[in-house]
Amino acid sequence: ARAAEMLPLVDESGAVSAQASRAYCHSGSKVLHPVIHLHIINRDGCIYLQKRAAHKKVCPLKWDTAVGGHITYGESVLESLFRESGEELGFFDFNPYQYGAYVFESKIEKELIYVFAAVGNFELHPDNDEVLEGRWWSVSDIENNLGKDVFTPNFESEYARVKDYLMALL
Repeated sequence: ARAAEMLPLVDESGAVSAQASRAYCHSGSKVLHPVIHLHIINRDGCIYLQKRAAHKKVCPLKWDTAVGGHITYGESVLESLFRESGEELGFFDFNPYQYGAYVFESKIEKELIYVFAAVGNFELHPDNDEVLEGRWWSVSDIENNLGKDVFTPNFESEYARVKDYLMALL
């Protein structure tokens, strides 16, 4: 991340009211800032997950949503979605379905998460700086590992929220 990366501050509808540094947003200030998540599902009903790099400040070496990232100040939600999917997986050629948005709060931050899905038999190329590895998980593999410190807490809570929606897209 750039030293002074600026993020938009938003209300729960997504309307931008101000901007703040990424560091301030993650300092425990709990200012609401937007992020995107992209769930990628293949035609066999498997879900692609990424393993977070060891140097990540939050949840290193945990499995997480295929693509996740901050929307930067002045960027639209869709611009951010395609930028992040390109940076993390070299993935640009997809048609996103939007699930909606919800607020997620952790010990250090509060995010408005815009959730998207893409369905297809895609070839993905994880960027090894951002992502340690990626692989397809069956629903039963995911469910057998819930609560075992394999996934990020955010992935586990979001998976419970969106699983039925994701499966309905197949």
